[in-house]
Amino acid sequence: MTSQPIVVWAEIPAKDLDASIRFYDSVFGYKTEIDSSAPFAVLNGMGDGVGANLFQSDDAGKRGNIIHFAVTGTAEQAGDRVRAEGGDVIGEVVEIPAGRFLMALDIDGNQIGLFQPAAA
Repeated sequence: MTSQPIVVWAEIPAKDLDASIRFYDSVFGYKTEIDSSAPFAVLNGMGDGVGANLFQSDDAGKRGNIIHFAVTGTAEQAGDRVRAEGGDVIGEVVEIPAGRFLMALDIDGNQIGLFQPAAA
């Protein structure tokens, strides 16, 4: 069994990224900035624990938040298991410094992230 948490991070869609940053910073006392490489902002910066980010989306309020789960094996293998159980995979694997992830839909259409941590 790995020490990797089950929930790796969460994503919150925002129609107005600046307004959402102001909201979360005011409510929770965070200091959040937009990442210049993409239209998203890690709430309160990156920490050592589970985190969350805001991302620009016209669908904010319609699809809900996205939870990224740690998977065993590779992101591709997890995607294969999703398909085998009746879910669907959306898009291709995305590489980030912390690892790799693949977006999927569960059997009820909830969007989830399948996260494969980078090798230590």
